[in-house]
Amino acid sequence: MSEQTGRDQDAERADGVVVGVDGSDAGLCALSWAAAEAKRRSVPLNIVTAYTIPVFAASSMDAGYATLDDEVIREGAAEVLRQARATVTDPDLEVRTRVESGDPAGVLLELSEEADLVVVGTRGRGGFVGRLLGSVSSALPAHAKCPTVVVPLCVAEPPPGTPARREIVVVGVDGSERARVAVLVAAEQAVARGVPLRIICALPPVSGSLAWMPATVDQEALTFDVRRQMEAGSNWLRSHFPGLVVESDVIDGPPIEVLIRESAAARLLVTGSRGRGGFAGMLLGSTSQGVLHHAKGPVMVVPDAEDPRLADRADFDPTDEE
Repeated sequence: MSEQTGRDQDAERADGVVVGVDGSDAGLCALSWAAAEAKRRSVPLNIVTAYTIPVFAASSMDAGYATLDDEVIREGAAEVLRQARATVTDPDLEVRTRVESGDPAGVLLELSEEADLVVVGTRGRGGFVGRLLGSVSSALPAHAKCPTVVVPLCVAEPPPGTPARREIVVVGVDGSERARVAVLVAAEQAVARGVPLRIICALPPVSGSLAWMPATVDQEALTFDVRRQMEAGSNWLRSHFPGLVVESDVIDGPPIEVLIRESAAARLLVTGSRGRGGFAGMLLGSTSQGVLHHAKGPVMVVPDAEDPRLADRADFDPTDEE
């Protein structure tokens, strides 16, 4: 690769921030966000594209034609990578580029084992890579070994009528252990950016979404209990992040709608990859998939992980004592 502005290296390693590109506007939007994030973290930026040989080339052509086809497609991938690389102009950012042969989701999933963060766009438009920013943005967050950020095309210029973005990180919770891991990562992001952390729980009306619940369940009492649990969680979080400004809120409404609305005003929305029960049930399960494809700002999905800071969470649980 010809020398570009900045420091280029062959990408034998994938530590730092990894971003997938495919020649689409969505990919370039994700690349812009990833470059800024790598700069903020003072880590390398790894720009990756992946390609596969069409099935008909391998099944209906002899080996000579298949080899030629591979070379042509790989050169096309390299050109997309060169064009993407040319948009990163920070001379102090270490940039690595790599063209990989294989399923895009599989390639990024493998790289996630080394990376601190993987970044993709919500969908690709055209380009020979096709799937890289389409279905990958659905499959990757659920299986990646490190946090994944999905960047919508609209993040660069929010649609008219959306609230002004706040300098704040928002995290959705549902009372599950996985959600607590996401909260810890969200707190780290807020501290690193020097902004407050907003913790939210979407609580759908009991009568509408939890029809199996006894009619005696009091929505107001349920909301009060959730608020009490969230306040306990905020106190726990402050014990690990002294000085962090934390606000929490219980919001009535379907989780997907609530999180999408919050994403329009936040610099970053954080969720876990899935939830297990808890007091809002589905918030971090299938809901995260709906949020990813309709969010108005970047969404970070945090995989389940062991964290020693979870050990003292029970110490902050409220009791029934008055």
